[in-house]
Amino acid sequence: MRRVAVLFFAVALLFTPSTADARQLVGVGPGGGQAEFPMILPPGRVPKTGTGRLRGRITAADTGAIVRRAQVRISGQDIGSKTAFTDAQGRYEFRDLPAGRFNLSVSKSGFVTMQYGQSRPFESGKQIELADAQVMEKADVSLPRGSAVSGRILDEFGEPVADASVNAMRLQYASGRRRLVPSGRASTTNDLGYFRVFGLPPGDYYLTATVRTLDSMVMDLIGGGAAGGPTGSNSNSGYAATYYPGTTNPAEAQRLSLVVGQEMQLDLQMQPVRLAKITGTAASSDGKPMSNAMVMLIPAMKDAVAMIPGGTSRTDKDGNFTISNVAPGDYTLQVQSLVALMNAATQVMSMMGGGDAKDPPPASKPMEREFAVASVTVAGEDISGLVVTGTRGARATGRVVFEGDQKPAEPITSLRLIAVPSDADNMGAGASAFGMASVKENGTFEIDGLAGGRLFQFMNPPKGWFLKRVTHDGEDITDRGHDFKPGEEVDGFEITMTQRTQRLTGRVTSESGDPVKEYTVVAFPEDQAKWTLPSNRWIASARPDQDGRFELRSLPAGKYLAVAVEYVAQGEWNDPEWLARAARNATRVTLDEGASATIDLKLLKS
Repeated sequence: MRRVAVLFFAVALLFTPSTADARQLVGVGPGGGQAEFPMILPPGRVPKTGTGRLRGRITAADTGAIVRRAQVRISGQDIGSKTAFTDAQGRYEFRDLPAGRFNLSVSKSGFVTMQYGQSRPFESGKQIELADAQVMEKADVSLPRGSAVSGRILDEFGEPVADASVNAMRLQYASGRRRLVPSGRASTTNDLGYFRVFGLPPGDYYLTATVRTLDSMVMDLIGGGAAGGPTGSNSNSGYAATYYPGTTNPAEAQRLSLVVGQEMQLDLQMQPVRLAKITGTAASSDGKPMSNAMVMLIPAMKDAVAMIPGGTSRTDKDGNFTISNVAPGDYTLQVQSLVALMNAATQVMSMMGGGDAKDPPPASKPMEREFAVASVTVAGEDISGLVVTGTRGARATGRVVFEGDQKPAEPITSLRLIAVPSDADNMGAGASAFGMASVKENGTFEIDGLAGGRLFQFMNPPKGWFLKRVTHDGEDITDRGHDFKPGEEVDGFEITMTQRTQRLTGRVTSESGDPVKEYTVVAFPEDQAKWTLPSNRWIASARPDQDGRFELRSLPAGKYLAVAVEYVAQGEWNDPEWLARAARNATRVTLDEGASATIDLKLLKS
């Protein structure tokens, strides 16, 4: 059962725009209350050891008291992620570290998760740079008390709602627009309807509750959610996701402002809505029924990110399906072979280092790799007779070229290539779960099941290698991607990797010329047309290291603007409005290919 649930979660990730975009959508990163994704080494890469040491002490920010049994996580490109716990004196230590740059984060129940060097909520931390055999003694972190929102979830009769999922959400710029994004740990109500969302940093939040959970999705899948069979006396009334103080419209949600360590109590009454039933038939491209296929309703996420689908089912032998208890809203209905999905999910887990099978899953049959997509708007009335027709999607073939006839240290076959949708709001473009592949020994690759705009990226690029450009028939498509049509065969893709990188370093001083060690540097292109690119590689940020210097690596060669500000929330620099304000006082700098540049910046007010 546990393995089914894990695979199901991987399948759910596959149905989001992409696994990489999912991380962006949920706004991962310490200090914002979000769960941090651990750094995972690519298959075949062994963690390095060295003679460096890192020691520190964890204390409470308000009292200075030591924090025992805090979890300290260090991560880096050469070590993956390693964890330690503080002792009775609040101290921790990492030994045998290789030379390199590392991130350090600390978490403890009742406190805000923080990175080393982070001084404000939602701020990026500072990287720690260690030389060979270096010992860093005072990598200390102070943890602020976390805020909490608690209360009860009630139905329209004032009765408690058990097993409801409750989330605090923040309005932030994610994947090209402002939307509500989950922040912090979700809470589940107990039998009396009580919930508690804790560990929140100070800031503005919106509270939402839903009665649909991952567990219910798993039961829908393995419990036989296909059309036909007995029916029950289910009410046609249920609950949509409800936002405090009691609305199903995210735009009408009430903002909750929390200060450090604040305990806020409130009750949220779920809003009943008329639930609909969707019945239909899925057929493959040859007209045959798509039998035993998984059917999933993906909600539109333009206003608020919803990681749980609005309904799941399976087709019967004749391709018929029924999805019951669907709340009003706009959805993308997606149908895919269950066998192929499970194989793809296993592949994703393996690519992310989480698989438990060393051998690759068996290849799916061609017809099993078909998928069907339809846009559905539910307004409370049942929808019947829906017909969706499958397609295999497009197949892309090409090769990976390493500049200078060099090769990565790890085998080329360990490289994982992924074609992510270029439009995060176009869920149909992410319908296929097969937009990923391994690179073959001769450097070639093939990815099938593609639909809509796609960008080619490495899930874990080879160490020391960086993406230079992606071309198709000689045309540069690195930033705009390629628009795939169903069923077409597209050859001629070439992905060029390089070891020549551009490096921007420097220091920051105050208006009076004094060195500053608390700041964030953001570099972005002069060309405003590049500000809104999907998966934007032209915008980067940096926090100072322990010596007060900043360093930006891997930006493409070109003309940039750079600013240093006291504070900017993580990811906020992707907002074109923020960039437009920053550009007024920015410093111009040109990064030539393979060259380094050094600039000194004056600290601006945020």
